[in-house]
Amino acid sequence: MEPSPMRPKRLLPLLLVLGLSAGAATAADEGLDDLFDLDADPAAASGADQASGPRVSGHAEFGAAYTWPDDGHWSKLRGRLELGVGASLGPRSRYKLSARADVDAAYDLEDGYYPRAVRRDQRSGFMIREAYADFGTGDWEFRLGRQHVVWGEMVGLFFADVVSARDLREFYLPEFEALRTPQWAVRAEHFGEDTHLELLWIPVPSFDEVGKPGADFYPFPLPAGTRVKERDTSATLSNTNWGLRLSRLIDGWDLAAYHYRSRDVSPTLYALDGGTRFELRHDRIQQTGFTLSKDLGSLVLKGEAVYTGGRSFSTTDPAARYGLHDSDTLDYVVGLDIPVRDVWRFNLQYYERVFYDHERLMPNDRHEGGMTFLVNRSFGDALEAELLYVASLNRSDYMLRPKLVWRIAPEWRGVFGADLFGGRTDGIFGRYDERDRVYIELRRWF
Repeated sequence: MEPSPMRPKRLLPLLLVLGLSAGAATAADEGLDDLFDLDADPAAASGADQASGPRVSGHAEFGAAYTWPDDGHWSKLRGRLELGVGASLGPRSRYKLSARADVDAAYDLEDGYYPRAVRRDQRSGFMIREAYADFGTGDWEFRLGRQHVVWGEMVGLFFADVVSARDLREFYLPEFEALRTPQWAVRAEHFGEDTHLELLWIPVPSFDEVGKPGADFYPFPLPAGTRVKERDTSATLSNTNWGLRLSRLIDGWDLAAYHYRSRDVSPTLYALDGGTRFELRHDRIQQTGFTLSKDLGSLVLKGEAVYTGGRSFSTTDPAARYGLHDSDTLDYVVGLDIPVRDVWRFNLQYYERVFYDHERLMPNDRHEGGMTFLVNRSFGDALEAELLYVASLNRSDYMLRPKLVWRIAPEWRGVFGADLFGGRTDGIFGRYDERDRVYIELRRWF
């Protein structure tokens, strides 16, 4: 089948991006410290123990993506603005407020491709990103309000980072900083000489955004237009999340362990009335995890493991209630980061999920393994090339992500890349084989 010719109106967004990129290249040069300080915690600034006036920072971004297999179409033409303000209120007290708004013209331009529910869900958005106050006393620090809580971070995928909700309407493709959704939380931290204790309570949890059936990266195999209800989680004490985390530095090993009880940030699809109705629910789960990090000369070894109880998984067993089978799981990952001569960086990871109560009619194997490989090459201070490959070892499906980053000026950045999927259609990556796309992003910090 020959590709359909690109309509003139579809060329306009691409020409706009190219024009913006050319204009950004003439921006005035500024110090790199100004760039990296924009999103810094106010406490990190000198004189943080003294009251200071509000400081406004943020960024504006335009991103465009074109999906081309079969019926090529624009899948993103999004303008985004994020603004924040923060200030120190005195000794060991400060606050931060930030919000993000975006508008995506792709869902109006491609109104014949996306179902109405998808267009309504993804054409615009607004989110309070952070809204917290900090204060401290003795060896304790407290943070109250909407905040990021990151308990783990590996390359390409999520493992021990169990607290953060995520906007998965673009799968795992955006930068994790933008993909994570903060939580309304009360957090207390105790700092010892080599030990850090963290206590966390989330009275009103946030959950993953997965979109609507017919969206490019909807995670469940349902036809476009299928009506799916999401069960509301009542604001009761039994539905709150809580956890604790203890970390310690021992002989150069950065070790941490945690326990977390919550409503699952990831929804489970329930088939009701014999599969004629569908509902997303956030089941009550408990997770116990462990992370480690160790410098081995110029190399860095990292690992994470999470045991989860209380989740259910899809099965084709006709006797299974709601089309689900309960199983505890263990997720673990081990990775090695290898810098070479300050211009090359290599990262290799192996990960696996083990289903302890696996049964033969589940679509996955008892042991689901995979690997990631990342190579990054810097060309001076302005240009950087990167290739990320993520693959399942059970089904040979994969995700391949080449990109080029151009630091046009300290306050400007351009990115051009591609997101490619392949392999068996029952795999986590192969299911998006018809969602290959090329994209460009332009961001300006201020």
